[in-house]
Amino acid sequence: MAERTLRVLVGKPGLDGHDRGAKIIARAFRDAGFEVIYTGLHQTPEQIVSAAIQEDVDCVGLSILSGAHNTLLPRVCQLLKEKDADDIMVFGGGVIPDDDIPGLKNAGLKEVFTPGSSTEDIVKWVRDNVHPRA
Repeated sequence: MAERTLRVLVGKPGLDGHDRGAKIIARAFRDAGFEVIYTGLHQTPEQIVSAAIQEDVDCVGLSILSGAHNTLLPRVCQLLKEKDADDIMVFGGGVIPDDDIPGLKNAGLKEVFTPGSSTEDIVKWVRDNVHPRA
């Protein structure tokens, strides 16, 4: 039986209005053969989690540049857990200080990509670490 194509949701939580990076990574995922759902700008954690569940995604990639990463990214993980959907892997990227990464990982993010991370490295990490949900 052929393995299902990975489904990735790319989300932009909060009031951050800069989505070029999110669009670039969404395109990189599409080019790599993944199915991609992009939620657009100004999404609440609740909207992102609802879309992730409705779209039956395997993982959620969150892009954030606003500085609200310590609030918004853990909230997505918390809501997935509350909805019994914490098998949806969450990773993030954006302007996130190195000192904040351990706390984000403790809150449930599996990986954090900072400025300078290549799209190839991010795609490879998803390929190596995310598996289709049952």
